[in-house]
Amino acid sequence: MIDFTPWNDLLTRYVADGQVDYARRQTESVDRLDQWLKSVSSVQIDPLDEQSAIAFLINLYNALAIQQVLRKYPIDSIRPTVLGIPNLASFLRFFKKDVYTLNGQSLSLDNIEHDILRSRYSESRIHFALVCVSASCPSLRPNAYLPTQLNAQLQEDTQQFINNPEKVKYDAPSNTLYCSKIFKWYEEDFLKRSPSIISYIQQYLPNTQIPPNVAIEYLPYSWQLNQRTSS
Repeated sequence: MIDFTPWNDLLTRYVADGQVDYARRQTESVDRLDQWLKSVSSVQIDPLDEQSAIAFLINLYNALAIQQVLRKYPIDSIRPTVLGIPNLASFLRFFKKDVYTLNGQSLSLDNIEHDILRSRYSESRIHFALVCVSASCPSLRPNAYLPTQLNAQLQEDTQQFINNPEKVKYDAPSNTLYCSKIFKWYEEDFLKRSPSIISYIQQYLPNTQIPPNVAIEYLPYSWQLNQRTSS
């Protein structure tokens, strides 16, 4: 059984309203995060049941994303700029460089998301749980994903994301559905679960009737760090 308790304790202590207190965490607990990641580095994915594997991989992805920030902090964004121009090479490295060795296999964040989670499991709600440490990403939960609670946790995350007007908003006068680019980037995954993006979103907005002829516009995506200030 995978022990998520150390990771859960860190989330409970340093996450509030979906944001991370990186400054305090860097001072107090970098070693604790490194120790937990080391302790799960021999986990084998194949023998795990689907709920256990998905829960582990989401936790792993989010922990590694935070670890990368802590190694460079203070930073304002994972998409830095040089003279006002986005440093795309640095941005891509955040996702594509190897940052972890799991049971002898080198992994990047992209490997975990695309080559394992999306490739092996037909679970569209992971896109509301994987947190790339940026303002427009889903909110980071203040607790770990657990196999026995995974379905309820993912359902809660999806409900929260779609009911956040900064992520999804229907404007009736213009008949326009404004939504996060997550729905554009991962449309393929959502269409495995629903006939259209509109119908996928509609199931989580029971009090809003979205017409089938609605225009869809994707909201700007902020890569500013999902950080909060210590109280």
